Amino acid sequence: QKQSNFDKAIEEFNQFKAKVKSKKQIEESDVDVYISQCNNAIQMKNKPIPVNVINMGQDINSAYDDATPCVTADGKMLAFNTRRPEDPNSPIDIEGDGKYYQDIYVSYFDTVNKKWTPAQPVPGNVNTDAHDAITSISPDGKTIFIYKNDTRDHEASGGDIFISKIMKNKWKTPEPIGKPINSTYWEGGACLSPDGKTLYFTSERKGGFGHSDIWMSTKISNKEWSKPVNLGSTVNTPYDEVGLFMAPDGKTLFFCSNGPNSMGSYDIFKTTYENGQWTTPVNLGYPINTEFSDGPISIDATGRVAYFSSDRPGGLGEKDIYMADISQYPLLGNKKERFSNGLSILKGTVRDGFEGFGIPDAKVEIYDEKDVLVSSTITNENGEYFLTLPGDKQYTVKASAKGFQEAKEKVNLPTGKQDTYTLVKDFLLKK
Repeated sequence: QKQSNFDKAIEEFNQFKAKVKSKKQIEESDVDVYISQCNNAIQMKNKPIPVNVINMGQDINSAYDDATPCVTADGKMLAFNTRRPEDPNSPIDIEGDGKYYQDIYVSYFDTVNKKWTPAQPVPGNVNTDAHDAITSISPDGKTIFIYKNDTRDHEASGGDIFISKIMKNKWKTPEPIGKPINSTYWEGGACLSPDGKTLYFTSERKGGFGHSDIWMSTKISNKEWSKPVNLGSTVNTPYDEVGLFMAPDGKTLFFCSNGPNSMGSYDIFKTTYENGQWTTPVNLGYPINTEFSDGPISIDATGRVAYFSSDRPGGLGEKDIYMADISQYPLLGNKKERFSNGLSILKGTVRDGFEGFGIPDAKVEIYDEKDVLVSSTITNENGEYFLTLPGDKQYTVKASAKGFQEAKEKVNLPTGKQDTYTLVKDFLLKK
């Protein structure tokens, strides 16, 4: 199967099934899953999707494992995990696989030369001498969600989700997201919806359908989350669902799974939230997916470029990070509405009109030209808000907070021709 000889692999898998009499033994061997994956690989390689996949090269990749690319909505910052040594004395995971521990590296898009800068360790107090792995970056680029597993730290042993926020261009010491997201079971990572209201995460806690399942929780306040809910059997399977990314449209969720619908090992799938439910996940197809381990994926707000990791042959090391031109294969939205022109960013700060400081937990609501509420969010602890919206439209933005008068303003939000268009709209609220 890994040698891409699928017909031969299917033949040998069927020979194995003929020799084994026990139905239980066949189920435990997952041989039917492997046969299904081989058939998928044959079909998908015969019908490739119209995307151009390129390796991101030595400015990003190394001879080691480079994985989980996370791009900000504006496409200006790329963070990822690497197992390269920072120096000759970098610690090794002796109790694990004998490789260097994971660290988080970042690259920034050079808008003049139109290329990514050579990757460097993430600035601040994030990387330690244990496993530190980014699982996503918030669309505004101000929060990163981190998987930590450190037996010396009781808050990080067994695998839990941590949060780090940026302050003065440096990332603060990660703090555990806490209950009810983290539990005594393994939590493998999280991502945030563009409006900041919903957290999606993976966990092996009880109540799921397989090993690792996708769960969701809604924000009650800036530090409190609701009781998690499983996404259900349409999305989750008896196998692993990992590697999450919620797209800038707020309704297309990408994830990786190693079940019978993949081409082999982990593939990238997407599901869309429509009419109050999640659609049946769709395999993204070849050559984004292969018979090797592919994903996770990340897409900026233009919807034209995707970044993903894969251990397919031809890379610089183990897993490498790849870039895919998806301008001819739009992945955001449903079949009726393809955001081929991408989305635009609306952001700003809601301030106290007298004191001038940012107001936390202020409500920002977006209405279309028919006065229909199309999006809303609450400001963070600094009074900042961030939303991704379809461009080339006029909106009414309303800002309100307890003890203040409501402010509203009409805005025209264009679409960027090449890059993501960003409009900054600040509000001063009077008492």
